[in-house]
Amino acid sequence: MTHAENGKPLRPHTAAPSEPTDHASRILDGLRTFGADYTDITNKFAAYLGLHSTDAAALVEILYAEDHGRPLSPTQLSTRLSLTTGATTNLLNRLERLGHIVRTREHADRRKVTVRTSQQIEEPAREFFGEFSAQLAELVSRYTPEQLAQFEEFLGGLHKILRGL
Repeated sequence: MTHAENGKPLRPHTAAPSEPTDHASRILDGLRTFGADYTDITNKFAAYLGLHSTDAAALVEILYAEDHGRPLSPTQLSTRLSLTTGATTNLLNRLERLGHIVRTREHADRRKVTVRTSQQIEEPAREFFGEFSAQLAELVSRYTPEQLAQFEEFLGGLHKILRGL
């Protein structure tokens, strides 16, 4: 008999809800909602550019990395997108043919490739995400550096937990 057939919860609730559990539940609900919203905005960006959603997600990752001074290698992009190296190569070939990205050799080791967005895609991407960036900056400005550091620490801890499973 399956879980759906027997109607029993997967994880029985033996303890009364406590405040930390309530907080954890609300935080996870918020993070799930954010994840869905992030996927939705990436899909809208894909439609805006006339791309497949995975291709648009790749562009977002490449732009983000460039904005933070840490351009990606194809392997790093593959990891961020949870794609095989072969699928990532095909994705990069498509984006390169469309003129959205370029592959460069910027390292002393000329075998290492860096993926960068082209000038052609920068303006449409900045235009699409401009309002989001402005509103995010305003939201972040409402919090103290200490509060933001705590939030960053929390997210880092959550990332570590999830990667450890």
